[in-house]
Order: sequence, then C-alpha cells, then structure tokens
Amino acid sequence: MRILLVEDEVMLAEAVRDHLLAAGEAVDHTESIHDAEIMIRGTNYDVLLLDLNLPDGHGIDLLRTLRRNGSAMPCIILTAQDQISDRIEGLNAGADDYLVKPFDLNELSARLSAVARRYSGNPNPFVALAGGVEVDLAGRVVMINGAQIDLTSREWALLDQMVRRPGQTLSKRQLEEALYEFGAEIESNTVEVYVSRLRRKLGKDVIKTVRGVGYRVGG
Repeated sequence: MRILLVEDEVMLAEAVRDHLLAAGEAVDHTESIHDAEIMIRGTNYDVLLLDLNLPDGHGIDLLRTLRRNGSAMPCIILTAQDQISDRIEGLNAGADDYLVKPFDLNELSARLSAVARRYSGNPNPFVALAGGVEVDLAGRVVMINGAQIDLTSREWALLDQMVRRPGQTLSKRQLEEALYEFGAEIESNTVEVYVSRLRRKLGKDVIKTVRGVGYRVGG
C-alpha cells in the first residue's frame, strides 16, 4: 500500500516507517498538516496514518477538510489521547480506526490490512486466483495447491495492490507508486521485472497484461 504517515514524534515515526517498509509497504512521512495537504494533492494514498497534536494544528481539522472535499481515503488515527470523547470525535470526523500510543507495530499492520480490505469492497482476506493460487492478505501468505510460495517484500507489494482490486487494470504508474516512497529512485522497467518474477513463481495466467493500459488479476 502507499501510506502517508503524519506524525511529529520522530522516534515513533521512524519505527513505524521502518516496520512498514520492511513489510513491503511504501511510506511517505511528514510532521505537519501543511505538508500533508500538499502531498495528498499530488499522490493517491491508500491509507492515512494521522497523529492529532501536530506543530501547525490539530489532525482532526485535516481529516474534516479531507472529508468535506469528498476524500474517501481511509484514515487511522494514532494518538496519545485515550479519552472516549477523543475517540468519538475522531470517528465522527471520518476516521476508520483509532490506535492509542504506545501501540504494537504488528497490531498497526493488522489494522491497516483490515481497513484496506473494507475499502476494496471485499472484507474477506482470502482470495483465490487462477492456477490454484490462494492469497491470504491478512497473513501475507501465498499458496499454490496448498504449498506456500516465498515472495520478496517488493513482489508481495505488487501482488497485494492487484489482488485488492480484482478485475481492475492498474497502470504502471499506479503500481510504481505502490512500490516506492517519496525520494526513491524508480527504474523504467521495475514493474515489468517484478511482474515477470511473479509469473515465474505463480504461473503466467495469474497476472494479465492489458496492452497499453497496465496489469490486472481476476476478472
């Protein structure tokens, strides 16, 4: 997933970012509402991880602005404010979930996956593909006829994007954004390389090429 992390606690932000990058997610980080607004205008994010007490304002105000402008981007609030009234305010402003600091990083990953599944329209974490391939989105496991297939974090990130949108053709640009965070160098043939690797591991019929448009699974 392409994730925007808005968090001004540097050590926490680094821990979250490193954890998610190791899991194959692409993470952009900022410490301010102002920069977050700029980044959201220029990039299609899958999930927003939002702290509330930020140097230039309150995270709830950013969330309300996004929702008033029609944004349906999933949002998980990360905050030290653990009062029930604070949680209610965040959820009423349009948040999808709420994690109170300190939190377990594996729990964060699980909540991210659950929110993404809900927005994809399919809350079931198990997806069957062509050729006996089964994908467990929650467990990050791929099986072929019951045998587990090992994927690298980048291979998983690419497959994850397509599996969450079965039947939908994703452009090369969309897949590139899923693989890399801001500042990362993107080579012109990166997507093609990873698609080729996935086909060798999972079978050539799992990922279909829509010539001149992009790639898709299912449908």
